[in-house]
Amino acid sequence: MTELLATIHSPDDVKGLSLKDLENLAVEVRDAILRVCSENGGHVAPSLGVVELTIALHRVFDSPRDRILWDVGHQAYAHKLLTGRRDRFSTLRRLGGVSGFPKRCESPHDVFDAGHSSTSVSAALGFAAARDLKGERNKVIAVIGDGSMTGGLAYEGLNNAGHLNKDLIVILNDNEMSIAENVGALSSFLNRTMTSEFVHRIKKEVEGFLRSLDSDVGRGVLRVAQKAEKSLKGLFTPGMLFQAFGFEYIGPIDGHNLERLIRTLEGVKKFDNAVLVHVLTKKGKGYPPAEENPSLFHGVGPFDRESGVVRSSKGAPSSYTAVFGNTLCAIASQDERVVAITAAMPDGTGLTAFAEEFPDRFFDVGICEQHGVTFAAGLAAEGLRPVFAVYSTFLQRAFDQVFDVCLQNLPVVFAVDRAGVVGNDGPTHHGLFDLSYLRIFPHMTIMAPSDENELRHMLFTALRVDGPVAVRYPRGSGWGVPLHEALVEIPMGKGEILRQGNAGAVLAVGTMVRPALAAAALLADEGIQLCVVNARFIKPLDRELILDCARRTGTIITIEENALEGGFGAAVLELLEEEGVAGVNVRRLGFPDRYVEQGEQSELRAMYGLDAEGITRALREFMTETSPS
Repeated sequence: MTELLATIHSPDDVKGLSLKDLENLAVEVRDAILRVCSENGGHVAPSLGVVELTIALHRVFDSPRDRILWDVGHQAYAHKLLTGRRDRFSTLRRLGGVSGFPKRCESPHDVFDAGHSSTSVSAALGFAAARDLKGERNKVIAVIGDGSMTGGLAYEGLNNAGHLNKDLIVILNDNEMSIAENVGALSSFLNRTMTSEFVHRIKKEVEGFLRSLDSDVGRGVLRVAQKAEKSLKGLFTPGMLFQAFGFEYIGPIDGHNLERLIRTLEGVKKFDNAVLVHVLTKKGKGYPPAEENPSLFHGVGPFDRESGVVRSSKGAPSSYTAVFGNTLCAIASQDERVVAITAAMPDGTGLTAFAEEFPDRFFDVGICEQHGVTFAAGLAAEGLRPVFAVYSTFLQRAFDQVFDVCLQNLPVVFAVDRAGVVGNDGPTHHGLFDLSYLRIFPHMTIMAPSDENELRHMLFTALRVDGPVAVRYPRGSGWGVPLHEALVEIPMGKGEILRQGNAGAVLAVGTMVRPALAAAALLADEGIQLCVVNARFIKPLDRELILDCARRTGTIITIEENALEGGFGAAVLELLEEEGVAGVNVRRLGFPDRYVEQGEQSELRAMYGLDAEGITRALREFMTETSPS
C-alpha cells in the first residue's frame, strides 16, 4: 500500500485524494500517532477520536485562510500531521520539539494557542468579527468537545455568537467523555441523540415547497410544521439548546464516516450564519486499549503499543498525588466534615479512592473551576471542610472566586497539584505562578512540602486552620521517605533549620529544599558553610527565623520553583524592607519572567539552574561576588 501520509506536506495534498485514499490516510495517521505517543507519551485517545473529522475539515476548508481553532488542543495531533509537521512529529512533546498543543509560533495553521479548556468559541467569534471588520471573506471553524462543553466560558461564547449571528461554524465533537466521564445536566442533555441530518435536509425542502404555495393554507401548514419540528427537537435532541443560542443546528452525524462528514461540511460551508454541527465520535477510536480505557489514554506516558500497558519505573516512590489522595481518605475517615471537590480530574488529582469510599462527600463539578471554588465556599460557610484538588494552572481560571473565599475568610483547602514545572505539556500546564497569585490575598495561608511525608502533615494542618489554605506540591514521584502513620500539626508559619552555617542562609521551599541541601553539602567541602532552611510557609513567613538569618549571616539566597515575580523571594525582600534590615546581600533563584517551554521536569530544572548542580553553581558564584576581598 502506498504510504499516503508521506505525500502530505500541506492540507492542499488532501484535497485531491479519493474517498478510499482518505480512509487509508486515516489508518496511517492513527498509526503515526500511536507510534510516536507510545514512545513519548501524549494525548492519545482525544487525537485518535478526531482523525476522520480532521481529514474532512482539511478536505473541505482552506487552512490557514480558513481559520480552524481547536479547543484545548490535545486532539490536534492529526491536524499537525496534515499541516507540514510529519517529519518532526517524532519530537512531539520533547524539549525543542513539536508541541502537544496548537501554537501560533509553530505553524500558520495553528491560528490560536490552546491548552486550557472552553476557549475556542469565544476566540473564533473574535476571528469572525475581525474578518467582517476588515471586509475579508473566509470561514472560521471552532472544534469544541472532549469535555469543554462543561465549561461556562463555552456558553458565554455561544451566547454572544448567536446574538451577533456571524458567519461562524462550531463543530461539537461529542464523544461523551472529557478526561473522565462527563458530568452535569448539560452533558446528559447533549447525550440525547436523534439522527437529524436527513431531517434537516427534508425540513428545508418542505419549507421551500410550502412557501411556494403562497396561500393561507401553505402558510398555515408551515407554521404547524415549524412548531412540531421545534417540539420534536426539544424532546429528542440538543438542537433546541443551540437554537436557543441562535445557532442553526445540524446533526448529530457519525464522526467516523468520512463521506458523510465531507458532504455535511461542504453543505455547511455555504451557510453565512452561525451554525453548529453535532458530530459523534469515539474517544480512542481504532486502538482497543484506548477505546476500553479512554480516561487512562486521555493523557498517558510511554506505553507498550502491543499490549497497551503503560511503562512505569518499578520501585519508584509513590507520587505526591497518590500520597495526597490516601492521606485525605485517612483524615476523612476520622472527620465527617471533610468533603472533596475536583473539576473533571478525579484520577489526575488522586481522588478516585475518596470517591469510592465516600461517594456522598465527593463532588466532580466538571471543567468549572470558578463554580468549584464558589461551591466549596458555600460548603465551608455551612461548617464543612471542603478540599478542592486542582492543578495549579487550572486554578488560575478561578482567581476571582479565590478572592471571594479569602474575603470571607472561609476554611477552604486548595490542594494545588502540579505546582512547578510539569514537563511535556509545556507552558499552558506549568504551575509556575500560584505562589504569586495566591500570596496577594489577605487571610490566605500557603504551604509547600519538602517531601511526601511533609505533605501528609501539611494537609492535616490545613484542615485545622479556620481560614483559606493552599498546599502546593509537584507532579511526579516523591523522594521515597518513610511516611509517618500518625499525623501532626505543623506550627503555623514556622520553618525549620536543616543545616547550620554562618556564611549565608539558603531559604528554600517545596521541591527546592533537597537540591539546596545537596548544594550546601558540596560547598561545605569547599569551605563554604551555609545555613539551609526549609521555609515550609510562603505565607505567613517565619519572620523571626528569616530576620535572624539575615542579621546573623548578612547573606540570603531564596530558592523556589515558581516565577520570581511576586513569589517567595519577593516576599522575603518585602519583609526585609518592612523591617528596615539594610546591608543584606540577597539573591533569588527561580524561574524568569517568561513562559517556560516543554520538556522533562529534570531537563527544565537543569536548564534554569534549579537542580543541585545549578544551585551549587549559583551559590558559589554569589558567595564569591559578596565575600570580602
